[in-house]
Amino acid sequence: MTGGPLVLGIESSCDETGVGIVRGHTLLADAIASSVEEHARFGGVVPEVASRAHLEAMVPMIDRACRDAGVRLDDLDAIAVTAGPGLAGALLVGVAAAKSLSVALGKPLYGVNHLAAHVAVDIVEHGPLAEPTMAMLVSGGHSSLLLVPDITQDVRSLGSTIDDAAGEAFDKVARVLGLPFPGGPHVDRVAVDGNSGHVFFPRGLTSGRDMERHRFDFSFSGLKTSVARWVEARERAGEPVPVADVAASFQEAVVDVLTRKAVLACREHGVDDLLIGGGVAANTRLRAMARERCDAAGIRLRVPRPGLCTDNGAMVAALGAAMVSRGCAPSALDLPADSSMPVTLVQV
Repeated sequence: MTGGPLVLGIESSCDETGVGIVRGHTLLADAIASSVEEHARFGGVVPEVASRAHLEAMVPMIDRACRDAGVRLDDLDAIAVTAGPGLAGALLVGVAAAKSLSVALGKPLYGVNHLAAHVAVDIVEHGPLAEPTMAMLVSGGHSSLLLVPDITQDVRSLGSTIDDAAGEAFDKVARVLGLPFPGGPHVDRVAVDGNSGHVFFPRGLTSGRDMERHRFDFSFSGLKTSVARWVEARERAGEPVPVADVAASFQEAVVDVLTRKAVLACREHGVDDLLIGGGVAANTRLRAMARERCDAAGIRLRVPRPGLCTDNGAMVAALGAAMVSRGCAPSALDLPADSSMPVTLVQV
């Protein structure tokens, strides 16, 4: 294993079919096929469509990753796959493919947690994680604060979303503003030209009593509803909706809450390193505010480049390589696809 274990990772939890290859801490290939355009006309991901797209893309993505990395399947030291959480049918496609490769090649198999993989992917960009690291994961389905003493076996949940996750709120607000799906990139793009102080939208779970009961939890459902009502009131009055200003004001409310709670978690747990991952981590305002607040608090910030924030096979391969390096035992071949896999379970 010169240079570290050579691991192929498969990701199929939602609408991206990702296959990555990592050697140690080095990313060799990251092949992705997205079915997002097939879901756009429905305004959200359709599980059956996603599963079919994974079936069609899996073998071509494995072939592409091997070509890009300049390796053969026989060269691999292990196979890693997202076992959960995610869409059940979509997960099953990836898990079945990984099991088939494991059996055919005689290579060990690691079924890993999708959320832990979002943390591990930064290893291939910025090197080994500090132990402990505070991780904030923000995506379409998850808004979580995690204390991570050891990414291969010890991930602790401090808080999570109690209703809409940040990415889900971006999608719903984008629909209200007439922007395309997925909403996150379009809200971010439009907000650049807007005034973030035009409307002060509510910051969920940040009042005194909420901070006692839900100190590190998130809630964006009320914010989404507030934006929708504000827009509806303007439309009923026959007034134009300042889309850029509303987008910027909404985005500011989300980013304010996320960064405020992340920095607070670092301070209260004595952690000097914050990592932000997940699709919403590609948001430019989130990255900028996180940098400002971390610098002011003396916290080291790590954020993967945008292409590694969204779902990809590289993150699964990175976590698999870390597990092999740490001597973690492989998963059994009857490992399940667990759509509700808890974040504290790193491997099945």
